[in-house]
Amino acid sequence: MAQTTISIRMDDGLKKEFDSICNELGMTMTTAVVMLAKKMSREKRLPFEVSIDPFYSEANMKALHESMEQMNAGKTVTKTFEELDGLADE
Repeated sequence: MAQTTISIRMDDGLKKEFDSICNELGMTMTTAVVMLAKKMSREKRLPFEVSIDPFYSEANMKALHESMEQMNAGKTVTKTFEELDGLADE
């Protein structure tokens, strides 16, 4: 079977971490990427769940910006445990 080369751009820190994990698992990054490609080709899907980090939700970002504005204005920023729990659930 003919081989081909692909080029992937990623953050240097991510590459180093990925390479380190692959080495710990006894494989190269190339092997890991080929395994991903084979699994995706076989299953016709991503082999893991993709979701959005809830930290970056619109409600959380709004609360964060409001808190930053209060802090910059010299006001004390306070939240009750109930308010914090409510933000975590959004």
